[in-house]
Amino acid sequence: MLSFMATTGVLGWLNIRGLALSVHLPDEVYAGTETFLSVTLANSKKFLPSFLIRVTVSGRATTFLMVEKGRAQSGSLLLSFPLRGPLQTLPASVSSPFPVNFFVRAAAVTVFQSCTVFPAPRGGMVPPPGGKPDAGEAASVAASGYDGELAKISDYRGGEPLKLIHWRLSAKHEVLKVKELTATAAEPLLLDLDLIPGRDLEQRLSFCTFLVNRLIKGGRPVGLKLGERVIPPATTRAHRLRLLTELAGYGKD
Repeated sequence: MLSFMATTGVLGWLNIRGLALSVHLPDEVYAGTETFLSVTLANSKKFLPSFLIRVTVSGRATTFLMVEKGRAQSGSLLLSFPLRGPLQTLPASVSSPFPVNFFVRAAAVTVFQSCTVFPAPRGGMVPPPGGKPDAGEAASVAASGYDGELAKISDYRGGEPLKLIHWRLSAKHEVLKVKELTATAAEPLLLDLDLIPGRDLEQRLSFCTFLVNRLIKGGRPVGLKLGERVIPPATTRAHRLRLLTELAGYGKD
């Protein structure tokens, strides 16, 4: 019995040796929202594969049935981070019941993952570009203009420029027909965090995060005012992530 226990102990110890764990989070992670985490387990041993490896990261686990020698395998799991702000490390462990399910051998691992957890987005009324409440991005994209794409054909009302008259279609009707175009860009908006409604700072940050995402994705230039700091409006994805990063770190100093 002692020989059996010693043999299984050595095999179990060798089974979890030579394993390297790495993780990757997407560039958009929101507090309180489940996010897929990519997990890669590499076996650097030259002769032995590893069996029944259980990887646990921040309390969530995934299992690899076999990781071949000199190879790497990938999996995924769902994680949720309760708080906003910068993230540098994740608690993790590698364990296995191999070769018999009498003992589970485990090793703690610290995974370094630089990431920013954005505030949880909480919806509400969206500031329109000059009209109806809660018009959102649809109003930003579909607002009437003179330089965008063709939206529809309508009757001439007397105030449209002559260049918008559809002469060929007007010849087939008793009234003049004009082209209605969408606006190429909505009016820029500067969000002042101090003026965002909410019962506390976290709620205001959540609502501001929602506004940044919805308005910029709808094509409206959005900037941010945080105390004395002002970030000018823009519409690119990189700009949106920059605003979310500023909101995630606000008040953490």
